[in-house]
Amino acid sequence: MSGGTTYGKTGAPSGRRRGTAVVAGAGIGGLATAVGLRRAGWTVTVLERRAALERYGTAFGIHPTAQTALDRLGLGDALRARAVPYRDARIRRPDGTVLAALPLERIERRAGRPELLISRPYLIEALLAELDRLGGTQIVYGSPLTDPGALDADLLVGADGINSAVRTAYFGSRSGPRPIGTAAWIGIAGFETGLYGETWGAGSFFGMTPVEPGRTNWYATVPAATTAREVREAFADWHDPVPRVLAATDPATWIRYEMRHLHPTLPRFVAGGRVALVGDAAHAMTPNLGQGACTALLDAEALTRAVAAARPEGLPAALRAYDAERRRRAQRVAFASRNLHRFMTARRPAMRDALLRVLPG
Repeated sequence: MSGGTTYGKTGAPSGRRRGTAVVAGAGIGGLATAVGLRRAGWTVTVLERRAALERYGTAFGIHPTAQTALDRLGLGDALRARAVPYRDARIRRPDGTVLAALPLERIERRAGRPELLISRPYLIEALLAELDRLGGTQIVYGSPLTDPGALDADLLVGADGINSAVRTAYFGSRSGPRPIGTAAWIGIAGFETGLYGETWGAGSFFGMTPVEPGRTNWYATVPAATTAREVREAFADWHDPVPRVLAATDPATWIRYEMRHLHPTLPRFVAGGRVALVGDAAHAMTPNLGQGACTALLDAEALTRAVAAARPEGLPAALRAYDAERRRRAQRVAFASRNLHRFMTARRPAMRDALLRVLPG
């Protein structure tokens, strides 16, 4: 494991009293936080409102910075065992004309490693396997959080998503989920297209990425479409292989969700000297930059690194350090993603497409 904290054989920094932590939510951010806390020697309980974890979802893009976070959490090898590199992707018009290249080559050149894509179920399984290996973590399913203030623990982590009960209890209801008026559709087709990137139309877009051998991850938005048939009709005259991808995906496996973001931004991610937010609970964003999972992983690693370096009595200072490191960075990503959504879904795309042709990288 890389990073600045030295861990003993049990995973706990020697000479420090172990604390107790409750993590609300067993998504990517919650499980990653539990791994980091456990590696720091804390006793962890994860509360999950669902009766069981749902192995659903398609591909997550894992930026090199988030890969480093997973390395520090001891999960880098598990990521690379199932992930595929993302290279050579383009932005196109519906007729197939290439407008620009996604900056994947530049990212790889600067970071020394490529952007990676991994199926969400694989990442969940890797996090659960690491918690099982470490021991000392209890995951309680079917446990909706109704009174966060009643939880008796040194540290409470709100990783309970955009509708976070922890956020409402400790930060109020001023910041909350805000719909942006667009539904997203995602799925996986049972063949490799070999052609990846995004196609931007007038108010609609369609994206394709690799996810694993023999399959293609796709995502789309279509104004006013409410059924799979309407989605297919909306893209029927778009360039190949967009119609084939939709035709090859069983509508029963499609996932539809209303795109929302957290607004207004929170003035802090920590409260009361013992509460911290990570992931969507802190900064839910539109998916246009593909950074939701990355920011959750970066939150988890930064929080647990700050906590690992502090005694429980020094927790308030550790949480302030976490807030200083992550809040503005995560909120900048969320802001950029929301603005990109507006740009991508412009109803009059001529000026947008012209700008894409002249913008560097």
